[in-house]
Amino acid sequence: MLLWVFGRKLNVKRRKKIRREERERQEREAEEKRQHESQGDVFTFEVVTVNNSGKIINRTQGSARQKIEDLANRIKLEMVYIPGGSFLMGSPENEAERESSESENYFEEDIDLNFDYLEDEAERNSHESPQHQVTLQPFYMSKYPITQNQYQAIMGNNPSSFKGGSRPVECVSWYNAVEFCIKLSKKTGKIYRLPSESQWEYACRTGTTTSFYFGETITPELVKYDGNHPYGNYSPKGIYRKGTTDVGSFPPNAFGLYDMHGNVWEWCLDVWHNNYNEAPTDGSAWETGGNSNRRLLRSGSWYLYSWYCRCAWRINDVAVIFYYSWGFRIVSSVSVVSVSRS
Repeated sequence: MLLWVFGRKLNVKRRKKIRREERERQEREAEEKRQHESQGDVFTFEVVTVNNSGKIINRTQGSARQKIEDLANRIKLEMVYIPGGSFLMGSPENEAERESSESENYFEEDIDLNFDYLEDEAERNSHESPQHQVTLQPFYMSKYPITQNQYQAIMGNNPSSFKGGSRPVECVSWYNAVEFCIKLSKKTGKIYRLPSESQWEYACRTGTTTSFYFGETITPELVKYDGNHPYGNYSPKGIYRKGTTDVGSFPPNAFGLYDMHGNVWEWCLDVWHNNYNEAPTDGSAWETGGNSNRRLLRSGSWYLYSWYCRCAWRINDVAVIFYYSWGFRIVSSVSVVSVSRS
């Protein structure tokens, strides 16, 4: 009799434990669902990978979440959720084309972008070094470089040379890009800004360690650059399509971001430093020291060679300079902070 009573009590405890664990599991799943839904709506896309000769060897279905901001007149701003994580920023010294891309200057003579500020050959070959681990919190990044329609909606003008509402805005200085973020923040009540350099590279790489998020090379079918100058020893030459193209014309990376390689250079928030010695490791912009008159640009562009489009390649220019391949994209934090509107 005592054993029967004891066994019954034990079964009751087990059933209560099972019910409690099931309830906790359901609560966790509900909370995870709420968190995912708060990150935005799901969209899908195709991610491609290439071999060393640029041939597509793999296609996978990707998905991400985005929030959509209505700017005006049915013009939308899509902000993609970028999960937090860690990555190795910079490039190894033996990465293909790193030395040539850092020691040669193919820019127009009228552009104030040069390498005179680098003291010697060793320093010219070190501004992607040292490689260092960076850990970032989640954030949102615009799915595309800011388009001419989006810029017009916020700024009231379109300075671009290659007109087209869905093309990236260009001929914008760093100060123009910052002003756009300020005006957009006031309009929406949310804080938008230029990405830090580490946010940009983290979002570009999407967990890859290769020269490009497609793999070890690129082709003009995947990226907008001067196809007369292929990357590496095996990639074929391709078409050189002068001028920008509509954003989203080429495949995205695994985060669902488009045009992270080529089309237009993209301003970052950071002050220029010649290398990564003492660089932040938390994903924040490096805004102290260095040359505050010069700011970072990433991505490569339609008028330059393939190696300038590498994930790690970084250039700088005077913050007041604008050119027909200077563009930008923007970020916002996951925890939205309100700002006063005017």
